[in-house]
Amino acid sequence: MSTSTSASAFSRRGFLSLAGAGLATAALAACSSGGGGGSGSGGTLKFWNMPWGGTAFNPLDKKITLAYKPEKGLPAATYQAIQWANFNQTFASAIASNTGPAVSSGGGTQAFKFATEDKIAYADNLIETWKSNGLYDDFLPGTFDAMKTDKGYVAIPYNLDMRVLWYNKALLEKAGTEAPTDWQSYLDAAAALKKIGVYGFSLSSASSNGNSFQTLTGVLINNGGGLFDEEQKPNCVTQTNIEALDWVVEMVKKGYVDPGNLGYSSTNTNTQWSNRTCAMGIDVPGLPANVTGPVQQELALGDPLVSAAGKKGALYFPNNIMMYKNTPSQKGSEAFLTYYYKNMAPLWTQSTGIGLPPLKSIAETSEFKKNPANVKLIEVWQPICKTWAAPGGTALFANISLVDSTPAMTTWAQQILSLKQTPKEALTALQSTLMSQLKS
Repeated sequence: MSTSTSASAFSRRGFLSLAGAGLATAALAACSSGGGGGSGSGGTLKFWNMPWGGTAFNPLDKKITLAYKPEKGLPAATYQAIQWANFNQTFASAIASNTGPAVSSGGGTQAFKFATEDKIAYADNLIETWKSNGLYDDFLPGTFDAMKTDKGYVAIPYNLDMRVLWYNKALLEKAGTEAPTDWQSYLDAAAALKKIGVYGFSLSSASSNGNSFQTLTGVLINNGGGLFDEEQKPNCVTQTNIEALDWVVEMVKKGYVDPGNLGYSSTNTNTQWSNRTCAMGIDVPGLPANVTGPVQQELALGDPLVSAAGKKGALYFPNNIMMYKNTPSQKGSEAFLTYYYKNMAPLWTQSTGIGLPPLKSIAETSEFKKNPANVKLIEVWQPICKTWAAPGGTALFANISLVDSTPAMTTWAQQILSLKQTPKEALTALQSTLMSQLKS
């Protein structure tokens, strides 16, 4: 089970999308297309990775990286952990000055943005070699779909994250209600919880480190909706989306949502779970590790809800590893990644706190499966998950950065949850904002 916090889950996906991202955008615009700069220094291949888990993650990840023994003539690998704080500027300035990595992880939409700047080395050749050696078939179904663009695969699936339903089984039992299976039974359970003074829908909507926009997008997807059409253009104002948000607004109006949620960060909602003042909500896969006290044993992973439209679905983030054109050896980058994917299982089997693995062989290990929630996440939730690109498609693209942890999305969620705008009004305002940004 992942031990990453909700707050870090929020920050890790917003790339070139926050209000202060102008510096990063300018740096990207200044990138040259030359190769062989910083990554080639000293004949070594730079691998940059993020703090995907707890304190044990990066040391073990570095150990795996430095154990790589390249074939004769190929570069050895070096390792650097990149912190989430200001990571977008870190990458943008490094890529602009040709001192960046040859291989890295990073924000979930980062590869798509750098691909538009001609900085990404597409992974098609590597994937073909993996099809011949069996590694390709080890990936969970559909994970590569999100990486494909009209020019090729921009990255390799790595650490999977999603927004899933959790509930406190002890509090539901105290309220005399059952775990919900659809939207109506969720409303019924929330009503029962209200009678014992417990909130039924956990949300964090603060401007900083809140992620209710992810929750609401997940609700749209749950009903068969979403924010983008088949042409990868914003298409927010649909009856499907309005119907989904009406369900949320009903819970707000009936008092199933803490009125303080507008100022809550993810840390605040973790405290709310820990204090047992809420009992249901859509949260990160690692929620039990983010709370304290008896509630850790009381939390249960729910089933995907059936929506009013009879649909199932959830939002997920296919974080990835990418290769750059600025490398001492493209063959070396591909050889290193082949080694890394064949040897990265300990990051999950030794419980370093990273999210869900992209490989079936890791998901099938006894160490990973000893947590029943892990099994359910892989077998029940992952197959019904969709990306920010829903409902029009699965593959991510550069304009996803418009909605991936942006001020526009925070405002959208706040307007709905504060009841200052109706769902249709809020969706119309979001559509207008996204289209103006798209044109610019």
